[in-house]
Amino acid sequence: MTAPARPGTQLRRARVAVATCFALNAVFYANLVPRLPELRDDVGLSNAALGTALAAAPLGALLMGPVAAVLIGRWGSGPVASLGLVGLGVGVAGAAAAPSWWVLAAALFVVGVLDTVVDVAQNAHGLRVQRGYGRSILNALHGLWSLGAVAGGLLGSVVAGLGVPLEVHLGVSAVVFGAVAVAVRAWMLPGPDTAADVPSVAPEASGGGRAWRRAAGTLAVLGALAAAGAFVEDSAASWSAIRLRDDLGATVVVAGLGFVAFQVAMTAGRLTGDRVVDRFGQRVVARVGGAVIAAGFGLALGFPSVPTTLLGFVLAGVGVATLVPAVYAAADALPGLPPGVGLTAVNLLLRIGFLVSPPLIGLLADAAGLRVGLLTVVVAGVVVLVLGRSLRARVT
Repeated sequence: MTAPARPGTQLRRARVAVATCFALNAVFYANLVPRLPELRDDVGLSNAALGTALAAAPLGALLMGPVAAVLIGRWGSGPVASLGLVGLGVGVAGAAAAPSWWVLAAALFVVGVLDTVVDVAQNAHGLRVQRGYGRSILNALHGLWSLGAVAGGLLGSVVAGLGVPLEVHLGVSAVVFGAVAVAVRAWMLPGPDTAADVPSVAPEASGGGRAWRRAAGTLAVLGALAAAGAFVEDSAASWSAIRLRDDLGATVVVAGLGFVAFQVAMTAGRLTGDRVVDRFGQRVVARVGGAVIAAGFGLALGFPSVPTTLLGFVLAGVGVATLVPAVYAAADALPGLPPGVGLTAVNLLLRIGFLVSPPLIGLLADAAGLRVGLLTVVVAGVVVLVLGRSLRARVT
């Protein structure tokens, strides 16, 4: 096999630009997370009222997510990602300055809409750059998103500790990081996202209506893979501390390590995953990852203890690390779909997975215990193992 040509200056700059977008996308909201208790108290909300306001963000993402494909088709993924980030920063700043529940919910609804638009656009542009490189780079881009989330959370915590007013903190963040988002737009790949960017076949050349039906069926499979990934990721975010503390008697400090272990393992897997995907292909890596998820959580639930549970979350983080980037790449390359449509559809199905996972596991936990509820993660691993065959063997 001939090695890919060394990327030119324009391509390398585009990679830096889109990597910056991934990091900023995480920083903006993560910056707010440590200060949510302060925001709750400033607005005079109960925990339940804050929770319902926060739910406006995923609601906005689900209701308005399809607009991402329209915007990308009209202006291109680069400008949409860059300018969408500016709006995202303004939306988060607006939430921080909200005087009432209604204003807070409205601002978070806008944040949810812009977050999903930016998410689709930055992935679309990242895949354009990846095709130019002729090898996988998308996993590393997602790894930078994870690092951005950590950096944003730390920044928010430090600024809160310094006593900087909430409105000033998020207002300055919107201006500074928004300026960076505007600046990197100049390094994005020029021109609109066209069918020529995607190695797929036009509907007319591949059977017209049959091509659309085939694409819809494949999108359903890819959506199931994305939703399975959401179940795995949410298990760490929503249930790791509860499992470790309530069921296994861990201390408060140790209980928090489940989420940390998962995030560190997933970030490391993403930052190193491109070389693995290039060598073995997306299909093999995803299916092995599914087996690792199922085996790791099976071990943790079959032999419950603090060490085995922490190991289970580490293995789950490694197993799921490259799944979402692989699903995005497969959706973006589907035959017969306009640019951005496949990514938008899979992004919505991923967010539905995040929406469904917490209440489903919670209901099972109330009925039969969290150990039974977390069996859904084992099932998710099996789903990835089985449906992973639908992914492409190679990136290019």
